[in-house]
Amino acid sequence: MRALHVIPAVAERYGGPSHAIVGMGRALCQAGVEVLIATTDADGSADRLSVPVGETLSWHDVPTVMFRRQWSEAFKYSAPLSRWLHDNVGNYDVVHIHAVFSHACLAAASASRRRDVPYIVRPLGTLDPWSLHQKANRKRALWQFGGKRMLKGAAAVHYTTLAEQTLAETGLGLQRGVVIPLGVDDTLFEDASGEALQLCDGAPYVLVLGRLHPKKGLERFIDAFLEATEDSGLGRWRLAIAGDGEPAYVAGLRQSVQRHDTAAKVQFVGWLTGERKAAALREAQLLALPSHQENFGIVVAEALACGTPVLISEFVNLADEIRRAGAGWIVPLEHSAVVDALRQALRNDDARGVRGRAGRELARARFTWNSVGAQLAGLYSDLTRS
Repeated sequence: MRALHVIPAVAERYGGPSHAIVGMGRALCQAGVEVLIATTDADGSADRLSVPVGETLSWHDVPTVMFRRQWSEAFKYSAPLSRWLHDNVGNYDVVHIHAVFSHACLAAASASRRRDVPYIVRPLGTLDPWSLHQKANRKRALWQFGGKRMLKGAAAVHYTTLAEQTLAETGLGLQRGVVIPLGVDDTLFEDASGEALQLCDGAPYVLVLGRLHPKKGLERFIDAFLEATEDSGLGRWRLAIAGDGEPAYVAGLRQSVQRHDTAAKVQFVGWLTGERKAAALREAQLLALPSHQENFGIVVAEALACGTPVLISEFVNLADEIRRAGAGWIVPLEHSAVVDALRQALRNDDARGVRGRAGRELARARFTWNSVGAQLAGLYSDLTRS
């Protein structure tokens, strides 16, 4: 079985999708599938990854071929990638496309249809009504230009949660949906080893981790955290913000914190990877993701694997599973509700422990890459036999 995965970019700055495709590729290789990722060298509006283009390389142990992004950070247009897809798609049994409103995705779908190769689209939450209303004119144009045909012609649409599937299919009338979650690294299930990270000089902290973007709702969450920790007994708590994003947005976030956080309770700790990221997740007392929209939220699954309870908005599509498992706090995006939930979580060590243990059980049952790889390999086999 040969599977080609196509994604607009894999640089770390693009957050969860870049991380997930590497885990997915490794899991599929272990399941006996021959995998190649085709992508661009995009690394922000002005930067590129320092990699050879047009030749196969190992990207975090997954065979990958990258091509020059020629223009548009949003669309990531690459004529060399399009030509390569036209010439090479026919060599694969199935094509797995990650995202919708980008040149690589539209080109991969078009090439697959011409070569009569079944393809799967993983929309990455872009078909959620909230997402469709962001830059709506651009997305409507791309939907008519090729997005609609791409989705209608897909052999399957890969959603990572039932909530994502429901939101997309209800609004757009799509069919052939299949729900297969993402996985987390096995090492996150292991007990802590090595030196403690102690991000906040030993103070208990709430962790926000990942790409810093307006959809994460950080401005309002910071305000809620500062208000919650004004209460007696909660003043020792800190908020650790680990990640990066567009420079102008991050600078504005920092300036806002400096104006309002007179006690220096909020700390920006930079981008964390590898062992430092794992240590931050394990040592956190609570992981927060107060997003306006998340089709999955890989950092949530990672926190659960570490036994760290979570506080997330109802718009994180893992919310229903976490609520059923009793693995965290699910809150509406209302200031008073977030403040109340934070106070409840930070005051109650026992509740955090119970919910953290429930989260680890949920992660072991649902979010291992071995399980995900087997499910995807089964899907590929079904599509190539039909």
